[in-house]
Amino acid sequence: MPRVRKTRLPDSARLWQMVSPGDFIDGYAVESPLSPREAADIGLSMPGWASALLRLRNAIVRPLGLKTEVSDTGEGAIFPVTFEDSRELILGADDSHLDFRITVLRHDGQIYMATWVHRHNLLGRIYLALVMPFHILIVRDSMRRIARHSPAIASQPPAQ
Repeated sequence: MPRVRKTRLPDSARLWQMVSPGDFIDGYAVESPLSPREAADIGLSMPGWASALLRLRNAIVRPLGLKTEVSDTGEGAIFPVTFEDSRELILGADDSHLDFRITVLRHDGQIYMATWVHRHNLLGRIYLALVMPFHILIVRDSMRRIARHSPAIASQPPAQ
């Protein structure tokens, strides 16, 4: 199985157009022949434990007036698609406390997944700090599922 690694999102990603100083952005990559849509359908379909965390999150933030509904825009999608072409798929939403986007980019035989967050206020900063450990677990699990669905590369010997 290809190895998931934490890495910077390539400069060619459209998501960089949204990033301002002070924003949060992370990035992961794995070798994969999948298209961005195929990778998103696999990686963003929530396993049971992640769905349970999302339900808990919704119960906690509902009294604060934060968004709790999700949009299903296709197989496995949980957030609305804001941009899509053959190289990149971006999805996410804006809320009173923060705006976020997830990008799935195909570049040089790799699938990259990155999350961008622009915090609007103190609640956005607190929220991001509280969900960060869960975010990391969910994204790494998503990338591992993408890697498992990349058998053509997984069965190739390492390049010399």
